[in-house]
Amino acid sequence: MAIEVGTKLEGKVTGITHFGAFVELPEGGTGLVHISEIADNYVKDVNDHLKLNDKVLVKVINVDKDGKIGLSIKQAVDKPVEERPARPERHGGGFGGREGGFNRGGGDRPGGPGGFNRGGGDRPGGFRGDRGGRGFGGKPAFGKPSFEDKVSKFLKDSEERISSLKKNTEGKRGGRGARRD
Repeated sequence: MAIEVGTKLEGKVTGITHFGAFVELPEGGTGLVHISEIADNYVKDVNDHLKLNDKVLVKVINVDKDGKIGLSIKQAVDKPVEERPARPERHGGGFGGREGGFNRGGGDRPGGPGGFNRGGGDRPGGFRGDRGGRGFGGKPAFGKPSFEDKVSKFLKDSEERISSLKKNTEGKRGGRGARRD
């Protein structure tokens, strides 16, 4: 009988590596159970889950043209189908809550319902309680630099690197536009 994809077989572990385990199949072939196909949870070390000569139930997940057989232990185990609880229905649309749209300030806040106004109540230009990531005195809140600070630092660093690179390459080529006699 040829080994086909989807077939469940019982095999014996004949070798263990850091990337998986080799399993001898009843028909005499050998397949590999990759470390990611050993268990549903994270497998750091194959030896924690399998030992040499262990009998394991495996499912054939692929057969290559060159004869390599891919196996899975976790897919061989029939799991009961879990029914997800129904999600509660959401009322209202967008981010504004009341009448939809992208009004970040809420339905009865300045800017009106349904618009694109990001004003949060009496604070123009931000969400409720948002101070642009900054604490008092314009310094970053909780030691985190704001996006603008990160961008300006990035631009400064890149300009320094570019100028340094230009200096180094121009010195090696004899300068930009320099003539050789």
